[in-house]
Amino acid sequence: MKIKVKVHPKSSKEEIKRIAEAEFEVWMKQPAVENKANVYLLKLLQKYFNAKEIKIKSGFNSKNKIVEIKK
Repeated sequence: MKIKVKVHPKSSKEEIKRIAEAEFEVWMKQPAVENKANVYLLKLLQKYFNAKEIKIKSGFNSKNKIVEIKK
């Protein structure tokens, strides 16, 4: 399954909010420095979806990402 994710790094809260069927917004405390936000995003989504494998397909350097989830 592929989903769209809009990331809000260096936020004061941590939250995952479903916007549409396959569209989410994620707030996290990690800064977007040295790939820390991407790594933390994958950990958050893995817990949220209880998935085995999660990969960022596009948007590595963007706030808008396409993420593939395999359960």
